[in-house]
Amino acid sequence: MPTEAGVPAVRKPSVWRAFTEPAAWTMCLLGFSSGLPFLLVSVTLSLWLKEDGIALKDVTMIASAGMSYALKFLWAPLLDHWRLPLFKRLGQRRGWLLFAQFGVICGLVLMALLTPRQLQPFVFATLLVAFMGATQDIAIDAYRIEIAPPSAQGALVATYALGYRLGLLLAGAVALILADHVAWTWIYLLMAVAMVVPIVTTFVMREPDIVRSTPPSWRMAMRESVIDPFTDFFRRYGWALAGLTLLFILLFKLPEQSIGTIFNPFMRDMGFSKTEIGAVTKIYGVWVGIAGAFVGGAAVARWGAWRTLGVCIVLEGCSNLLYLLLLGNHGNLALLTLAISGQNFAEGLLGPPTVAFLSLLVNRQHTATQYALLSSLVNMPGKVLGFFAGGLVAVMGYGGYFAITVVSMIPAMLLFAALWPRFGRDRPEDQGTPAG
Repeated sequence: MPTEAGVPAVRKPSVWRAFTEPAAWTMCLLGFSSGLPFLLVSVTLSLWLKEDGIALKDVTMIASAGMSYALKFLWAPLLDHWRLPLFKRLGQRRGWLLFAQFGVICGLVLMALLTPRQLQPFVFATLLVAFMGATQDIAIDAYRIEIAPPSAQGALVATYALGYRLGLLLAGAVALILADHVAWTWIYLLMAVAMVVPIVTTFVMREPDIVRSTPPSWRMAMRESVIDPFTDFFRRYGWALAGLTLLFILLFKLPEQSIGTIFNPFMRDMGFSKTEIGAVTKIYGVWVGIAGAFVGGAAVARWGAWRTLGVCIVLEGCSNLLYLLLLGNHGNLALLTLAISGQNFAEGLLGPPTVAFLSLLVNRQHTATQYALLSSLVNMPGKVLGFFAGGLVAVMGYGGYFAITVVSMIPAMLLFAALWPRFGRDRPEDQGTPAG
């Protein structure tokens, strides 16, 4: 549409189109594939082990197989630079994804057939599921980045989050309900069958149109797959900008991550029963978080990743103040629901712009490696803070601790302002639309 000066007006991105693209609902099914194995090697698994009489110290060690998800950046370069011999026809991303999905199915079937009574091989099967689940996540993240521009990433993350939560519900709540009626072997076999749906999705979806260079020698291959993904980021952005960006990545999710380790103890100290905590946070709160993710995805589609990210950081930080309402109102279910509504909605809201921003930073020659590394950096401070959270609460109380978590967003917002001249000019309408 021409303007008065005869210059074509910039057309605003369509939120509806972003969510109705085939790519968005492909990501929903891939999200289901990603969420399903996660609990089957952690929380759900721990109950099976306990019921089979495994010692508690062994239960926690075996159920820690999910640590593979935190270390996935170590083998992410393989997914960028090596094609699997038997899966070449599917392409780089779909080949690795199908391989990982088959691996998850094989691992789940082995767990079902072996059972904890054959503990050593059962542990190996558990590790196989965890490793293949983490490998699947690497492939899905890389695929998502390569099929759509940053402006579309918000919608893709929102639909992915929906599928992921459905996978968690099946592997968590549904599996636990079934465990009262059927043997764990049949439950894990059922979960393996459920993986058939995302496998069909992998066969029918298209491979991203990314041309990758083939290194002429083994030495060059090692350099391109291991060294270049790390040096490339600094080469593209320069040391000063890259350093500020990495510092911002380390800091901006601190308010969200600071709640995790003390959440359940805080809820119990506030006088809530385990049933109330489970109902409000694990069932109601999940759907509030999904709603937040869809709103965040729509905001990214309309206003871009960077602008949306700044607003969501502030909202997420301030949402922690809602927990202060519980300090003088122990056992008040209405205030708990209010606090969970605000915090979970803000947390869901922050997800799409976070992923869209990290996706914007990666070089598509090293998509899997760089995204795996950047997403690990985002979560690293929370792991460190979780170690000290109990000690901080003992010194300053819950009220002081929650106040500190809100204040912790100030350094991130100062860095946000410093980085605005570089990233603030990225407009969603300049970034294209998602591929089908």
